[in-house]
Amino acid sequence: MKKLIKKILNRIKGRPNIDKLVERGLRIGNNFHNASGVIIDPSHCWHITIGNNVTFAPRVHVLAHDTSTKFFLGYTKVANVVIGDNVFIGAGTIILPGVVVGNNVIVGAGSVVSKSVPDNSVACGNPARVIYSLEEYLEKEKNKMNVENVFSEEYTLRNTNFGFQEKNKLLSSCNKYKFIFVE
Repeated sequence: MKKLIKKILNRIKGRPNIDKLVERGLRIGNNFHNASGVIIDPSHCWHITIGNNVTFAPRVHVLAHDTSTKFFLGYTKVANVVIGDNVFIGAGTIILPGVVVGNNVIVGAGSVVSKSVPDNSVACGNPARVIYSLEEYLEKEKNKMNVENVFSEEYTLRNTNFGFQEKNKLLSSCNKYKFIFVE
C-alpha cells in the first residue's frame, strides 16, 4: 500500500518512476534527489548512470538519444550519459547524449549541456561552459555571507512556526543584500 501511495504522489508531483527506470537499466547511486518535472530518457535509460549525492532541480531533462537523424538516415543516435558524484543540476537544464558531468559539479539553471563538464567545476549557459572552478565559486559565495543574510532552518517551511515575522526578515535581508543564504 505504501509503494502505491508513493507512486501516485510521484505521478501527481510530475516525478519520473525511478524504480521503473532502474528496472529498465538506469544506474543510480545513493542519495539521489529529483524535483518535479524531471525527465530521464525512458526509452534509453540503460545508457544513463547517475552517481552518489546528486540533485536534479525541477524540469531537468537527461537524454541518451537524438532522433534528429532518424528521418534523414533511418537511424537514431544513442550515447551514454554519466553524471558523477556530488552534483547539482539546476532547474530547466538539458543534458544531451554523450555528456559526462564530472564529480563535484554545479550546473546552472537553464543550461544546455552538450559537452562534458570536468570535475570540480561550475558550468552554465547555452551551450554550457565552465565559468568557475568549484573552489572559486564557493569562496566567492562564502565571502558574501554575513550575520544579516544567513538564516537557519527556522526560516524555512520545515519550521511549523514559520510565519509573517520570519518572511518579513527574509524579504528585508533580500532587499538589502540581493541574495540570502538559508539552511
